Amino acid sequence: MRVARTSLVALLALATFSAPVRGQRQGDDAFARAMFDPQLVLKHAQEIGLTAAQRRTIFEELRAAQSALAPLQVDMAQRALELQEQMEAPRVDEAKALTMVDHVLKIENEVKKRQVMLIVRVKNLLMPEQQAKLRALRDAVPTAGSTPPEGGMQGDN
Repeated sequence: MRVARTSLVALLALATFSAPVRGQRQGDDAFARAMFDPQLVLKHAQEIGLTAAQRRTIFEELRAAQSALAPLQVDMAQRALELQEQMEAPRVDEAKALTMVDHVLKIENEVKKRQVMLIVRVKNLLMPEQQAKLRALRDAVPTAGSTPPEGGMQGDN
């Protein structure tokens, strides 16, 4: 039981922190294509000509987002555990379970809003030329399951 709870908390934290990253390469998702994960921006800082001021502001935004998200994630994990306990009972109080779900979803919604705020702020820091370069760099990276380049299998030399 303790292992299951620890796993659930870890899974919730992972899902929450990785949400912007997951959205980066989701096929035809117009929203994901329009935005840039802060880690991607920092990874390609030199290639896109990121200034020191831009880099500093991105780090400040990341720090602020993490500070705001951490307590929300802890609260969400705690409420999810309470919900799990409720669902494991031989008889589930439907009204109580739905109230608990509402609380978890409310927190999840706030987490997602803050994540969107972060990626919008990061995008707004970038000049159109930087965005174009970053988009080209991002789109050039093959994704899992993508067709290998002509001339052989991926990984062949």
